This record gives sequence, C-alpha cells and structure tokens, in this order.
Amino acid sequence: MSIFSVPVEIADCNGGDFEWVDAIVDTGAAYTMLPSSTLDSLGVVPEQTRTFALADGGRRRFDIAEARLRYDDLTVTTIVAFNEEGTEPLLGAYTLEGLGLAVDPLGEELVELPPRA
Repeated sequence: MSIFSVPVEIADCNGGDFEWVDAIVDTGAAYTMLPSSTLDSLGVVPEQTRTFALADGGRRRFDIAEARLRYDDLTVTTIVAFNEEGTEPLLGAYTLEGLGLAVDPLGEELVELPPRA
C-alpha cells in the first residue's frame, strides 16, 4: 500500500473561511483527523468524545465534531477528530466516501467513484 498526501481545505460548518492542509490519505482511518490547533483556529468546537480502536490494538478517546471539507470542486460535511499537536492531518475513509472518492494506490491519487444506480 502506498502512502501519499493531497491538499484539502477545511472549514467550520457555519460558513467560515476554508484553510488549506496537506492530508495523508489513510483508508485505515474511519474519520479525518486534524491537529486540535487547526480545528480550534477555524472555530470548530468538539461536540462529543468517542473511543477509537487503534492499529496497535490499543484504544484512545478523541473529541469529534462536524466540519466542512473541500477537495477540488467537491465539498462535504464530515466528522473530524481532534488529534494531538504535531500529528499529520489524515483524510479518513468516511470523508472519502462522502466526497464520492476512492484511492488509486498505483497512481497515488484520488479518483471519483462511478455513480451508484
């Protein structure tokens, strides 16, 4: 599996300005995860806390909220998790599905899914 990043824009759900971030595409992550300071600066406020199962078998609690995310001309309201400072933003599977995108691991790019019948 290849690891690559894509430029995305993130904003709060109240019509605030978008901010650019480079996010690592991580289909193993359910939710998009961003450093807390990025979400705080956009005015995104935690709505609840959820426990996540981690790849190493551990469990960890993260604050989550809804935010707007834009990739190219596609925009979606998605769930984001507040991650620790210094961590790379991750673009999770839930957000990719909402945008109608899939991962092309050979071309290291995101591709649009065909419309569902």
